Amino acid sequence: MFKEYKTIREVVGPLMLVDQVEGVSYNELVEIKQENGEVRKGKVLEINGDRALVQLFEGTQGLKISTSKARFLGRSLELAVSEDMLGRVFNGMGEPIDGGAPIIADMRLDINGQPINPYARDYPNEFIQTGISAIDGLNTLVRGQKLPVFSASGLPHAQLAAQIARQARVLGDDEKFAVVFGAMGITYEEADFFIKDFNKTGAIERTVMFMNLANDPAIERISTPRMALTAAEYLAFEKGMQVLVILTDITNYAEALRETSAARKEVPGRRGYPGYMYTDLAQIYERAGRIHGSNGSITQIPILSMPEDDKTHPIPDLTGYITEGQIILSRDLYKRGYNPPIDVLPSLSRLKDKGIGKGKTREDHASTMNQLFSAYSQGKEAKELSAILGEAALSDVDKLYAKFAVEFEKQYIAQGFTANRTIEETLNLGWKLLGILPRSELKRISEELLDKYYQPWQD
Repeated sequence: MFKEYKTIREVVGPLMLVDQVEGVSYNELVEIKQENGEVRKGKVLEINGDRALVQLFEGTQGLKISTSKARFLGRSLELAVSEDMLGRVFNGMGEPIDGGAPIIADMRLDINGQPINPYARDYPNEFIQTGISAIDGLNTLVRGQKLPVFSASGLPHAQLAAQIARQARVLGDDEKFAVVFGAMGITYEEADFFIKDFNKTGAIERTVMFMNLANDPAIERISTPRMALTAAEYLAFEKGMQVLVILTDITNYAEALRETSAARKEVPGRRGYPGYMYTDLAQIYERAGRIHGSNGSITQIPILSMPEDDKTHPIPDLTGYITEGQIILSRDLYKRGYNPPIDVLPSLSRLKDKGIGKGKTREDHASTMNQLFSAYSQGKEAKELSAILGEAALSDVDKLYAKFAVEFEKQYIAQGFTANRTIEETLNLGWKLLGILPRSELKRISEELLDKYYQPWQD
């Protein structure tokens, strides 16, 4: 029987101070029972002697501390997991919100996870197909990688997230693939969009969804990605599945972290965010990966909207240090109606070379990828020169590069949110576009591959 305390001394915002406690530990789960029988839950944020600082999940509004009792449960927040989670929708506390029955737990797991021994980690080296050419062809996602999407206010990262969740798969008939989708601080309309899209396309059958809305408590927002990753770890390392975790929006998560830190009166760091935000984000991102001896894997795509389109803002800045690259969305491409508006030149997948090539995608993938990057860069320069000096200032080859840039954006990047291209279709489209340029300009591709795949452009 757990001891109850009637020594609640103070409430400030979502925080509560309980005096004269014994044997209480950090992150321990707490139940606050009120006189009318209502029970609220929280967790221990800090221990100082015989005082415990508790943060409530539901907030403290309407709480009468003189008649309330605090009971410490001797365990941290846990998630009931089972394969029956697939196809279900939960809130940020792991409770079903789709009208279905509660999950009958195969096991209960601490949402903070277990640290992975670095020596036990296996290197990411297998291709994941998203069906999006700008990712598959140029910034390839590799199984076990963490590859964030840097978006901005007003850009369609929600549609991109839904498209990836709907289309992503690993090549091979015998692989069990699942998606865990964690949404933090999103609006009701966005939540409705995701749920309807997944149900309409059938993607819900292989998906576990955790939805935290903008009007839900900040502490629930902090637990949502941990709930999602706990479900992913169970499916990957207990059930041997290949799991893709999509987390949106990390910016909302960081704002909740800042709100909590301010309530605790901690000394702020850059732009008011807590100094431990790097460590906190790393605890989330580093739960992706592969482990020696396990068939399963966790691949992570965190999505964040950069405040003021600023890549140097603490949230994208720290995320870039921890993760293996970034996919950057372009406001200019979006204004011109090109979707998904992925800006391929500043985007980067640091592990792309490990997941492509013969036996994984195709033997020409690396060469065409490098050539497409080079040609698009030269084409954009030619277009800028033309805008300043006029088209007459361009040489014949420069005009072909400018034409390549235009067709590349229209056909390769702007595939829409419903087109699902195989890696073969993406590579073949790349060769079709390279046909705009003279063969002598394709210096990054071997003669052998040019003989096999190169065809001059047909208008």
